Amino acid sequence: MKFYNSVGPNPHVVRMFMAEKGLDIPVQQIDLMKGENRQPPYAEKINTAGQMPALELDDGTTVCEITAICEYLEEIQPEPVLIGATPKERAETRMWTRRIDLNIVEPLTNGFRAAEGRPLFESRFRLVRAEAAEDLKAIAKDKILWLDGQMEGRIFVCGDRFSLADILLYCFLAFGAQVGQPLPAEAKWLPVWFAKVKERPSASA
Repeated sequence: MKFYNSVGPNPHVVRMFMAEKGLDIPVQQIDLMKGENRQPPYAEKINTAGQMPALELDDGTTVCEITAICEYLEEIQPEPVLIGATPKERAETRMWTRRIDLNIVEPLTNGFRAAEGRPLFESRFRLVRAEAAEDLKAIAKDKILWLDGQMEGRIFVCGDRFSLADILLYCFLAFGAQVGQPLPAEAKWLPVWFAKVKERPSASA
């Protein structure tokens, strides 16, 4: 297999997932800052959506989208379990992953792209208007605080087990902190959780 890697939170999610699994997959760097992901051969042969990252399988098949890549890796190497060992656990992880993705990741990243990231992205794909950036960031903050309130009494997002939901949330909150969207001061559970996850060796993958 080969992992197509770049800067940004999306590849970070998969790198952290692979590190937790102990997987050592050959890596090819794609220069996102120069737009290499939107140019051939990557955008023609690897990921026609021009997005990062991608996983090329041994038979040449390419798997894209971070949750799909992680699901595939979980299936080929079930231990340690990061999605779930039972139907109930898998459903719980997927539920929280979906909520985090739609309610936090999407507005957080689109808010960044519409504002601070606009010079980098506006020539590559359509963005929302710049004046929408603050609303998107506010939506992300509201949902972060909603999640914070849901997590009282838990160690990780799915209770006492570390999962893909934690990895997704950590990578994007770490990214948010770098681009002017830090954890809300009102958050109570998330700062403790964030510090705990940051201590894991995989966090620096």
